[in-house]
Amino acid sequence: MLKKIFIIILIGLIISLIYMSAQKKIVPEINMITTSGETLSTKDLLGSVYLINFWATDCPGCIEEMPGLIKTFNKYKNNDFTVIAVAMYYDPPNRVLSFTEKNELPFPVVLDVNKKIIGNFKNIKLTPTTLIVNHRGEIVNTIIGVLNFTEVHHALDKLLQNSKAQP
Repeated sequence: MLKKIFIIILIGLIISLIYMSAQKKIVPEINMITTSGETLSTKDLLGSVYLINFWATDCPGCIEEMPGLIKTFNKYKNNDFTVIAVAMYYDPPNRVLSFTEKNELPFPVVLDVNKKIIGNFKNIKLTPTTLIVNHRGEIVNTIIGVLNFTEVHHALDKLLQNSKAQP
């Protein structure tokens, strides 16, 4: 009898885990202030495809992938696409601003000094971490580590094509 109960509970747990993993996570509504003083809202980004890149100036992988992020932004910026670079809360603002200016980052850079942004994303533990978000505000991919831009561009091509086909 106990064995049957255990099996039923185990099956229920497995079904729950499969269901939860199949659910797309929605980007929470967040208002952010960019280093240029503009307000950026995830609500306003509905209808666009975008990357949220969590990074730090002392992260070698983050620095390594910045040229690729710049190229990606420039390649897709005319297709309702953007990149949002969120500097980690422990990164000194003066270093972030200096890095942003020195490397002429063309996309919005946000300082998360109060942990308000990362607090909305419970699974961000390491840098770099990049979220790929579709036009409905769903996180379709979370990439921990340096990006493979061939794979990212392939995913973006599909998402941008789908966003034009589906309002």
